Amino acid sequence: MLLTGREQEYLLHAVLGAHGIAAPGDFFLWSQGPLQALLPHAVLVCAQLGADGGVVRSAAWHSAVLDEAEVQALGDPRQGQVACLARAWRAGGRRVAIIDGVLVHGSAGAGGGSFFALFCAPCASWPDPARQAYVLELLLPYLHVHWLALPDGTQAAPAGAARAASARELEVLHWVSIGKSNEEVGQILGISGGTVKSHLQRIYKLLGVSNRTQAVSRGIALRLLAA
Repeated sequence: MLLTGREQEYLLHAVLGAHGIAAPGDFFLWSQGPLQALLPHAVLVCAQLGADGGVVRSAAWHSAVLDEAEVQALGDPRQGQVACLARAWRAGGRRVAIIDGVLVHGSAGAGGGSFFALFCAPCASWPDPARQAYVLELLLPYLHVHWLALPDGTQAAPAGAARAASARELEVLHWVSIGKSNEEVGQILGISGGTVKSHLQRIYKLLGVSNRTQAVSRGIALRLLAA
């Protein structure tokens, strides 16, 4: 299957970006940036497989807020949705596949392996399943190597937002991203420059950054802003 010129560019960006992964936060930003560009998804769940093929540990990577019950329903090693998908994937010959609307693939050997499940947004589906399966096949080695290299204590989206950004915060971040000052943003939105500054302080705390440049960069990585 041939990729378009844009897809080839995104793939190169993803491959080069993967080499910079050294910590959970790096993996999160890579999954929400280069990987999202090629395979838009709502949640990525990575699982480590034991020698018997069962799930040993898992982590969910996402920019949206998931409550504890949702995370448990996804990642429980025995009865979670990903454990069930991993069993179906093994039964189906361990090939890249879409099972119950979830794009899955993994790498398994005698000593264990890895498994990855990409969930679409609610009420959405994969627009070109064969193409998305092919892209996941190409990226599997990078997912496998860098996920298994992360520490065992890695949990869901360590660099993600603690809550969803409000509509006003997104408006402020948008105008900041195109170079507007606090006063200019205030004039556009009909609020004071001081109020804009307060919104920015909340955005910094939400995104775990300390200045405007970092906020814009993180906003792009989390797909809160267009790249």
